[in-house]
Amino acid sequence: MSILTRDAICAEVEKGRIVLDPFEPKNVGAASVDLRLSRFFRRFRRDGGAIRVAPEIDYRDPSITELAEVGDDDPSGRIEVPSGSSILGITLERVGLPDDVCGWFEGRSRFARLGLLVHISAGFMQPGTFNHQVLEISNFNPRPLSLVPGTPICQFIFQRTEGRAIHGGRYTDQTLEDFCATP
Repeated sequence: MSILTRDAICAEVEKGRIVLDPFEPKNVGAASVDLRLSRFFRRFRRDGGAIRVAPEIDYRDPSITELAEVGDDDPSGRIEVPSGSSILGITLERVGLPDDVCGWFEGRSRFARLGLLVHISAGFMQPGTFNHQVLEISNFNPRPLSLVPGTPICQFIFQRTEGRAIHGGRYTDQTLEDFCATP
């Protein structure tokens, strides 16, 4: 198994094997691609009782989260994450992987140094997946953090697999529309 470098990533994109939509060549680094934050978020509701953690639970359930959008006409142009809180975001880019490439996304060190955690535990993307990646964003800073849509919030690392596989999980083809929908 090997990590793809800039030249390999660009070659795979040019062949159509890796899909980055939209694709911005300037976002390709030495061995990763920067993914930007979209303008859609889901805030966790503070009211209600305990959330039952079970396989059928859906984070979009209105009793769990509420959709928030930073509109183009929003003068602040950002969403605030209070200290010690979490919020769900989603990448602007949709990433498509062939059956012999997997990968994971990691936060950016410049933001981690501010106490921003981009994913709590679900940073791996299976081969054959084509989705906008939901980000489980947490603020470990004692002060609030303001998230600005379009910010290169994380980086995606591509890794070639030994063998071929296609993931068929619940969020294999997740889109921005899915993220914004109510189940």
